[in-house]
Amino acid sequence: MKSAAVVADAPPQRKCFAVKSSADTQRPSSSRAMPSNVEIKAKVSDPTLFAKKASELSQSEGMIIRQHDRFFNCSQGRLKLRDFMNESGQLIFYERPDTDGPKLSRYSISPTSDPPSLRTVLSDALGVKGEVRKERRLFLIGQTRVHLDAVEGLGNYMELEVVMRPEQTVEDGQQVAEGLMEKLGVSKESLVTGAYMDLILKGHKDT
Repeated sequence: MKSAAVVADAPPQRKCFAVKSSADTQRPSSSRAMPSNVEIKAKVSDPTLFAKKASELSQSEGMIIRQHDRFFNCSQGRLKLRDFMNESGQLIFYERPDTDGPKLSRYSISPTSDPPSLRTVLSDALGVKGEVRKERRLFLIGQTRVHLDAVEGLGNYMELEVVMRPEQTVEDGQQVAEGLMEKLGVSKESLVTGAYMDLILKGHKDT
């Protein structure tokens, strides 16, 4: 069996699609609709078993991506600078509800070739809320990005990001996510709310 590839560069750029919803249709026509995912996050008790199932479904061993995220104070949504530790990164703004189960996430991404300089400017302007370091194993299953994350200070988690197609509704994305949950053996009891940064600030630790 081939070992998982370690990605030195930033991951392949994600395809961004806008999903039609009541929130979009109420915006002025000049407003740009933000790309959307339907997302799920859950605690993983057996990362080896999860990786085996994800490998079988994706027919790959996945890609290893090391990430250092810094979150900045923001009046709405969340703003983070993702450093890939190779002189590249992304500034990411996103909004999503803090609820269990599948949830709609709207986001904007801007690449950067100089994360340290951008970090300094944002830190001075907004202040740092906190940091998250993790090693991510990325699997691609259909239209879904499956993440197996080893998060420093928290433990092992998984994320599903269903990249919405133009013709799909939020309900369609939820069905895709819930179907993958079942195939990957993710129970509803293991679902968590919020971002990793929220869990760290709340003091959730491995048990």
